[in-house]
Amino acid sequence: MRIILTGLLMMAVLLKAEGQERKRAREYGIHIGVLQPGANNAITDVQGVRIGHTTLVQGKQIRTGVTAILPHEGNVFQQKVPAAVYVGNGFGKLAGSTQVQELGHLETPIILTNTLGVGTAMNAVVGYTLQLPGNEQVQSVNAVVGETNDGYLNDIRGRYVTESHVLEAIRQAKTGPVAEGNVGAGTGTVCFGFKGGIGTASRKLPASLGGYTIGVLVQSNFGGVLQVNGVPVGEELRQFSFSKHVLESADGSCMMVVATDAPVDARNLERIAKRALMGLAKTGGIASNGSGDYVIAFSTHEGLRIPYTSAEKTQTVTLLRNDELSPLFMATIEATEEAIINSLFKAETMEGREQHVTEALPLNSVLKIMKKHHAIKR
Repeated sequence: MRIILTGLLMMAVLLKAEGQERKRAREYGIHIGVLQPGANNAITDVQGVRIGHTTLVQGKQIRTGVTAILPHEGNVFQQKVPAAVYVGNGFGKLAGSTQVQELGHLETPIILTNTLGVGTAMNAVVGYTLQLPGNEQVQSVNAVVGETNDGYLNDIRGRYVTESHVLEAIRQAKTGPVAEGNVGAGTGTVCFGFKGGIGTASRKLPASLGGYTIGVLVQSNFGGVLQVNGVPVGEELRQFSFSKHVLESADGSCMMVVATDAPVDARNLERIAKRALMGLAKTGGIASNGSGDYVIAFSTHEGLRIPYTSAEKTQTVTLLRNDELSPLFMATIEATEEAIINSLFKAETMEGREQHVTEALPLNSVLKIMKKHHAIKR
C-alpha cells in the first residue's frame, strides 16, 4: 500500500510539472536546507521590503526589464540602512558599490537591469530621490544599480530600458508574494544553459535563535553544472558548461540581494553577504572568469537607521554579537540556493533576438531525477 501511495503522489507531482503553470521547487516537495521559510518564502518576508518589476517583451528582439528592491516604506535617503557589498567575481557593473563599502549604508532603492541599462537606471534613481519630499537641498545621491547581460535573448544594444521603466518598477513595488522567472531584470537571462530569471526565498529563524528573518532575491544569469538540493541534475540531463553537448562557456552573472531584520552593522552584513556565494556554489555555479557575481546585503532593523541629518554627534545602537551570526549565515546559504533554483523552476522557454531560443528547465525530467535520488519529500 505504501508503494502504491508513493507512486500516486509522485504521479501527481509529475502531472503538476506538465501543466501550464510552473511551480516553485518547494511546491514539488524539494525542501532545500533545514530551516523554515517565511510566510511567502520571499525577500518580502523581511518586514518593510518591497519588490517591483517592469517587464519588457516586445516584438522579436526586446526581452529585458527592471527589478526594484526598496528597503523600507519611508524615504531611504533620509533614513539610510546599514549595508555591505561583497564581490565574488568582479566582471560586472555594480554602480554605487564603493560608497556602500566606504560608509556602510544604503541610501536609495536597489535597481537590477541589463548591462547597458545601468546608466539610465542611475539617472532614474537620482531623479526619483531628488524629488522626494524632504530632499529639496540634496546635492549628492549614491544610486545603487546592478546588472547581468541578457544579450543572447535581448537586443541589448538597442538600450530599450528607459527612466520611466525604472520609475514604474519603483512605483509598483509591494510586499507579499514576488513574481519570479521571466519578469523584471530576469526577463532575458540564461542560467546553466536553461532559462534563468528572478528568484527569491527566505528563512525564519526559530525564537531560540533570535527569530530573525533572512530574505534573498537573485537575478540568475550564469553557468556551471546544475545541482538541485545536492542532486547532479545538470550532469544527468547532459546539460552543463564545457561538456561535449554544451560547448558555450559558463560566463554570465548573478546579482544577489540579501535582506534581514537582524540588528547587524555593515561589518557583519559583509560577512553575511559572503555566505550568499556559498549558496550559489551549492547550485553548481562556478563564478567564471566572465561572470559578475555580486551580493548586496542590508538590514531593515529600525534601531540601526542612519538619519541624513542629526543634531547628535554620536549614535548608540544595539548589535548582535559575532557569536550569534552563525544561524544567519546558514539561513543566507539556504535562501540563496533556493532562490536560484526557484528562478529556474519558474522561468519559461523564451524565443528572442535573432530567433535564439532558451528552453526552460525540463521539470518533468528533473523531478524524475530527484525521485531517483530520493530527494522529494511529501
